[in-house]
Amino acid sequence: MEFRHHGRGSAPVAELVHPGVAVREADDVLDLMANAGARALLVREEHLDPSFWKLGSGLAGEVLQKFSTYRMRFAVVGEFSKYPGKPLRDFIRESNETGEVIFVPTVEAALERFGASSAKAD
Repeated sequence: MEFRHHGRGSAPVAELVHPGVAVREADDVLDLMANAGARALLVREEHLDPSFWKLGSGLAGEVLQKFSTYRMRFAVVGEFSKYPGKPLRDFIRESNETGEVIFVPTVEAALERFGASSAKAD
């Protein structure tokens, strides 16, 4: 996996740079966390298996639990209005309210929410 790092100091953010799906099951995020070299991870919606967007699959809850357990912040960048269902919209809204896991439209929005500079560290 390749990462692009943003910010410096206490708020580094690792952005996953990878073609296609990188998270097919919850344990995949452990590999990402271990290799990210940051306290926050940013992925694009296409990095997540389509089952992530179906809350009944349990993948979203399992993934978010890993980030909570290891106290790492997590951002998903994408266009989420295309995913149907009030439960998913509520899940995204509630996640955004807590700020530890966020769903945002741009990388810049994620970096701003995480307090990281938009200047790349590498």
